[in-house]
Amino acid sequence: MAFDMKNFRLDGKVALITGASYGIGFSLATAFAQAGAKIVFNDVKQELVDKGLASYKEIGIDAHGYVADVTNEDQINDLVAQIEKEVGVIDILVNNAGIIKRIPMLEMSAKDFRQVIDIDLNGPFIVSKAVLPSMIKKGHGKIINICSMMSELGRETVSSYAAAKGGLKMLTKNICAEFGEANIQCNGIGPGYFATPQTAPLRERQADGSRHPFDQFIIDKTPAARWGDTEDLQGPGVFLASDASNFVNGHILYVDGGMLASFGKQPE
Repeated sequence: MAFDMKNFRLDGKVALITGASYGIGFSLATAFAQAGAKIVFNDVKQELVDKGLASYKEIGIDAHGYVADVTNEDQINDLVAQIEKEVGVIDILVNNAGIIKRIPMLEMSAKDFRQVIDIDLNGPFIVSKAVLPSMIKKGHGKIINICSMMSELGRETVSSYAAAKGGLKMLTKNICAEFGEANIQCNGIGPGYFATPQTAPLRERQADGSRHPFDQFIIDKTPAARWGDTEDLQGPGVFLASDASNFVNGHILYVDGGMLASFGKQPE
């Protein structure tokens, strides 16, 4: 059978990317749109949804934005029903919405820990559960969970985040195991360290022109010797959302410049 580049297209597909008003979710959504998908996203506040809609419009994407909290099962069920009525059955789900709280474990309250778990792990469970019935009925679907290197590694101050992302890795594998026979593929993307507005202070040059210590740490640990750009996630995202990945299931694709494969540079 001849190889067909059309398998990488997403023409006519409805893609829901949670929390995609900006950042990684926004970057993935723009790539999906360029591949032909209809873009739907949610956020927890109307102001964030409005900001996202303006950003999509600015680059020529007619996105659909809704207010919904991924931790609220009733809101998500209503959201999915509204999307199916107004846009169409969801073919692609990207569980992107998430938070991180960098607090040493002994200083972290159980309330803060639960909040991270609720958004980063319970949220993907709730949204996936809401879209799966229609995917099963349609006979095909794609779920992409935004995991992390913390799905594999621990690090100081991120106990709740690592616990959530480790759980999300296993939720990904379990959705594969439970719904693979229904022709549903559930995979994860594990970003490394990316250059975003949130990490900008860590990449600023010091007064003497040297790198910020954490910036140098990332450069030394990453074989690619750079931070990732959100555009680096677009190709992997489109692949996992497309029919080109129909026999890829339960896999976590780490987009980290090789960091997980390396101990880092040897000190000079």
